[in-house]
Amino acid sequence: MSDKTLEVPVTKLQNKISLENIYKAKVRLNQVAIHTPLLFNANLSEKFDCQIFLKREDLQIVRSYKIRGAYNRMVQLNHDERARGIVCSSAGNHAQGVAFACEKLGINGTIFMPTTTPKQKISKVKFFGKNRVEVILSGDVYDASYSAAMAYCETHKKIFVHPFDDPHVIEGQATVGLEIFEDSTSPIDYIFAPVGGGGLSSGIGSCLKQISPNTKLIGVEPIGAPAMYESIKAGKVISLETIDTFVDGVAVKRVGDLCFEICKELLSDIILVPEGKVCGTILQLYIEEALVVEPAGAISVSALDFYADKIKGKNVVCIISGGNNDITRTEEIKERSLLYEGLKHYFIIKFPQRSGALKEFLNNILGENDDITRFEYIKKNSRESGPAIVGIELKDRRDYEPLIKRLSESRFQFQVLNDNPMLFEMLV
Repeated sequence: MSDKTLEVPVTKLQNKISLENIYKAKVRLNQVAIHTPLLFNANLSEKFDCQIFLKREDLQIVRSYKIRGAYNRMVQLNHDERARGIVCSSAGNHAQGVAFACEKLGINGTIFMPTTTPKQKISKVKFFGKNRVEVILSGDVYDASYSAAMAYCETHKKIFVHPFDDPHVIEGQATVGLEIFEDSTSPIDYIFAPVGGGGLSSGIGSCLKQISPNTKLIGVEPIGAPAMYESIKAGKVISLETIDTFVDGVAVKRVGDLCFEICKELLSDIILVPEGKVCGTILQLYIEEALVVEPAGAISVSALDFYADKIKGKNVVCIISGGNNDITRTEEIKERSLLYEGLKHYFIIKFPQRSGALKEFLNNILGENDDITRFEYIKKNSRESGPAIVGIELKDRRDYEPLIKRLSESRFQFQVLNDNPMLFEMLV
């Protein structure tokens, strides 16, 4: 379990996002974005021995906070800019906010999204935009669709609505912070916020440093897409070569330039959370709280384990940034969670091609609570043995070592697939 953190040096705030402009954004959003509740969570509070509140941005009409920044940017376009139309690129949530604003403001929009975007998000973009938007799928990750969108924007002379690296967008996202402090009855010690391109954390950070400078803002990134972590570590904005796009709402190769300048000053820390742990949190929130959240919406709660000692007795807010989860991903989410928790293991096992070999494996190798969840075997003619892919789910992760011991002492040859990422991806 990774607990990578990056302590961010505190420097003088240059007041890039003023409190006055944040309040102006709040007024613009009054008829569009709802004031989402800040809800006390008893289960998490008891678990971590502190007061934990969830800022429920998944309850927005587009089911994420992105409506705030998108609308605040677009409502300030002049007549000529509106007539020309807008372009945006998004992994999903920003696109829905832009689409909603297009229909609300009567602006035509062209929205670029990665080909890997969950279908649920694509359909929602079309729903909110009605006949005002066109969706173009381009590239496998956000950054590729961003490049395609910028090229299209330049060719057709349209206005680009950036998902995070724009002061008006950041001011809109900052209203999340305003609402937190308006609703809190006690001083907030920590706020945990997901970090993708950096718009939300830049906005909340700018707000709290002018309203509540003692509150610590903890940024949270997936370990497979640590763009802000690596940029702050390097002291400059860098582009990651490859990323894991599973936590799609915050999976970017490159953070915003303005966002980087703000975050390097205002983030107290950055935590990297494994994608498998995020999956476990998604399932936990559904089972315990009946909350349907997307991976990016769960990642702030996932980070609490890495701060358990520091938050004891404190007042803590976790931003539930979005609830646009595709139900078709449920099996993948469960699988990733089990793998991370050490409860699911895959093997290549050579079985002797003789009667009773499988029975011997079941009787002598499997533990009392072990369950076979996958078994793929094809008999090979004229061979003494044949390989099988075997998936085993454990009830307790401590049962793994006894399982390996029994396999090692048996006549079965085996290879652990979990330890071989390339072979695992190919076969499982």
